[in-house]
Amino acid sequence: MSERKRIVILGGGFGGVYTAIHLEKLLGRRDDFEIHLINHENYFVFQPMLAEVISGSIGIMDAVTPMAKLLKRTKLHIRDVEEVDLKNKVVVTSPGFVPKPHRVPYDHLVLALGKVTHFKGMPGLPEHAIPFKNLGDALYIRNHAIHAIEEADIETDPQLRKELLTFVIAGGGFSGVEAAADLNDFLKDIALRHYEAVGPEDVHVILLHSQDRILPEVEEKLGLFAAKILEERGVQIRFKTRLAAATKTEAILSTGERIATRTLISTVPASPNPIIEKIELPKDRGHVKANLELQVEGSDHIWSLGDCAVVPHPSGKGFCPPTAQFGMRQAAVAAHNIVASIRGGTRKQFAFKGLGSMCSLGHQSGVADVMGFHISGILAWLMWRVIYLSKLPGFDRKVKVTIAWLLDFFFPPDLVQLKLFPMGAVVQEHYEVGQEIFHKGDLGDRIYIIVSGKAQVSVEDGAGSEKLIATLTPGEYFGEMALLNQTTRGATVRCVESMDVLALRKQEFGALAANLPDLKASFEKKMQQRLQGTASGK
Repeated sequence: MSERKRIVILGGGFGGVYTAIHLEKLLGRRDDFEIHLINHENYFVFQPMLAEVISGSIGIMDAVTPMAKLLKRTKLHIRDVEEVDLKNKVVVTSPGFVPKPHRVPYDHLVLALGKVTHFKGMPGLPEHAIPFKNLGDALYIRNHAIHAIEEADIETDPQLRKELLTFVIAGGGFSGVEAAADLNDFLKDIALRHYEAVGPEDVHVILLHSQDRILPEVEEKLGLFAAKILEERGVQIRFKTRLAAATKTEAILSTGERIATRTLISTVPASPNPIIEKIELPKDRGHVKANLELQVEGSDHIWSLGDCAVVPHPSGKGFCPPTAQFGMRQAAVAAHNIVASIRGGTRKQFAFKGLGSMCSLGHQSGVADVMGFHISGILAWLMWRVIYLSKLPGFDRKVKVTIAWLLDFFFPPDLVQLKLFPMGAVVQEHYEVGQEIFHKGDLGDRIYIIVSGKAQVSVEDGAGSEKLIATLTPGEYFGEMALLNQTTRGATVRCVESMDVLALRKQEFGALAANLPDLKASFEKKMQQRLQGTASGK
């Protein structure tokens, strides 16, 4: 039997997960290929229902499904993709519990990394705007909104109270409109039911959109209907307005207007994953160019689909939109063609032209443009729920969501605020004599500052034995060379006297080095001194 081919899928969205699902079905009882999927989360997010997590219409975990449950025959790598080596056909991922390089070779590569929210060239947005892309974002927005209402209920400063009760959302597409609708319903409902000093009329939800109507993805009259419904419920819509910048207390608009707020949510702009930018493949506006067989132009073993790809529309007009219905069907075609290239056989071309679009406006209203029929109001809302419930993966999730929706008619929204405490940027670590802080060849993931104790730095000589090059004491730091040079560790550092250190993560170190030139220069000077000392044998 010939060696099994390895298919590696990058991304756990609709494109990546459904490619793996179809590949598992096509594998059947044969064993001629294996499937690997790399994603930074171990769950699949059903994006259309994410806004309902904010309002509590469904449970926090109901919009996500564990990948291990969906993909029984796929090897999962819950890691970030660091590099794609096209020449050697290897994907390098972030380390796990130990900073060792993790390399995944492939025979066929599927690029389905989707898009990421970015704020390039928009001052203050990276620091103060909340993205709305995944489960963590939805949960953060919900917790933050509850906290803002609770603070406003006891606040006596009228200006701060106004800031706390003003919620600005940028982006009038599906995500922005659904987030605005659900957040508005949720906040006005809890203000009416639970808080003495805050009434529904005090809550101000403002939706910003760069065009002259929201929901440009649907017919004009549906977009106008959606705007009318939102405005009747108290949502303020600013048309032909972009978010230009932000501070801790203001959203600054392209018109020059400043809105005092402590909550700024942005659903735009989005761009392909940074990994896609690094890969040298044919691109169109940053997206990988693929043909109707979902194969990347100029390659016989790389495939691309979903938001990170530009795929010609089967109608011959433009490209496929970045929606779930297209991503799921592209996945089926890609899986078929990958297997055909392994086993031989006729390939398929992507022929799906779209069924339409739907958007929930909350409060038993919605809009739907389905197969040429334009529907609005409660019927569109019911269609939205029925269709997306049918597409939600997992029978147990379908049951849970159905029950949650039914209970939502009879019980008020839950006000529980989950205060999550992620690991801080700087953490304190302790090492005992003989323990390695890191080893030569490990990935550089943080810089260390010695608080107490001692460490020794050693390198391997030509004979394969270790050579001591430095002893480090309190106040000294180490680990910066790999971070500055974007490479692996060049030496081994070992504790020789019970030691406490402060560890600063790579991301925060990069931000400091990029924004404080003098600090970066001092690190580079120290790095050169250490390199010279190593070369001279000191």
